[in-house]
Amino acid sequence: MLRFFNLFGQSTALNALDDALRAAGLHPVLVPDAVKLTVIRLHKEEARARGPDAAYGEAAQLIAYCMHGRETFIESNGTHAAEQAEHRLEVAIDAGDSLDAKLVLLALHSGLIAPEVAERFDIEAH
Repeated sequence: MLRFFNLFGQSTALNALDDALRAAGLHPVLVPDAVKLTVIRLHKEEARARGPDAAYGEAAQLIAYCMHGRETFIESNGTHAAEQAEHRLEVAIDAGDSLDAKLVLLALHSGLIAPEVAERFDIEAH
């Protein structure tokens, strides 16, 4: 697939998200560009209040957990970070319309969510 972003160079936001994904133990190449653009779009409002790096770091953690599952996520991020991601998943499922809920739905609908995560948290497309 032609990597559109490589034609003109990546934006600052995309670079920040890629860095956050790497920090969460997930290589950015594993996340489709469309998913990255959606994460950036979802975070525009959130980032204004808290700063873009914090917003992308939190998004990257949740996406990495959704994609890797508990055990692989723990290898890169530790048990405490896994517990935080699991708590965020539970809250997102209960809230239904939070930023985290949108990120989980994005992972689900883009086919990136690990089957074990979908099963463990009873996440399915309706």
